[in-house]
Amino acid sequence: MNADIVDLRDFYASPLGIAAERAVAASLMQMWRSIPQERLLGLGYTLPYLDRFAGDCERALAFMPASQGAVNWPVGGASLTALVGEEELPLGDASIDRLLLVHALEFAESPLEMLGECCRVLAPGGRIVIVVPNRRGVWTRFEHTPFGSGRPWSRGQLMQLLRAAMFTPCAWSEALLFPPFQRRTLLGLAPALERFGRQLWPLFSGVIVIEATKEVYRGVPVASARRERRRIIKPVLVPQGAGATRREGGEPPKPSRGG
Repeated sequence: MNADIVDLRDFYASPLGIAAERAVAASLMQMWRSIPQERLLGLGYTLPYLDRFAGDCERALAFMPASQGAVNWPVGGASLTALVGEEELPLGDASIDRLLLVHALEFAESPLEMLGECCRVLAPGGRIVIVVPNRRGVWTRFEHTPFGSGRPWSRGQLMQLLRAAMFTPCAWSEALLFPPFQRRTLLGLAPALERFGRQLWPLFSGVIVIEATKEVYRGVPVASARRERRRIIKPVLVPQGAGATRREGGEPPKPSRGG
């Protein structure tokens, strides 16, 4: 089940949500290389991050899963938001240069099918950046943030999933290394704890940030392909009616002299 769009919007408007967005954006900026004239797609709830990164893009779109709901983006302009099925994106093949997934993979009914669809719309050599809750992190144990819902992931699980979907992981980062304080006074400690946490307890970050590239080529099982090809190009010719006669265990009928 996905997070509700109202809850996501309200969270990022809160003091804790603002601090969380700053921490996650700082990790994204470490691996975010500028791509001239790139086409950027955000899948899930990526609006706070698209506001930061979409300015340098040729085009940016915000796709939100149907079970989550959607809001207009950007504010004050023509809407670039679409409500979509997460396994049927309304885009052509190889039409996007970079994909950003936030609040998406942990709620997917079939994560492999979601990434397979992302692979389809991503151009060869394109990049996908995923932000997911960390299984070891403190944030997954609290329900007052969207990072405490859905399925958390470990690094090993993410690497296995990405490779199965024809992606090659190339960069890692962490974010949300401070506890999810609800008191505004304690949130003043968040920047310092985020810096210290990267050095002292990175394994217990609230989220994992991973970047991967789309593989251009994929191996094909040669032996199986050959067997399939032989089966197709060498048909077995059977005279009409012979198969039925043999299955019944009888002899083929002899032609009569008169007919």
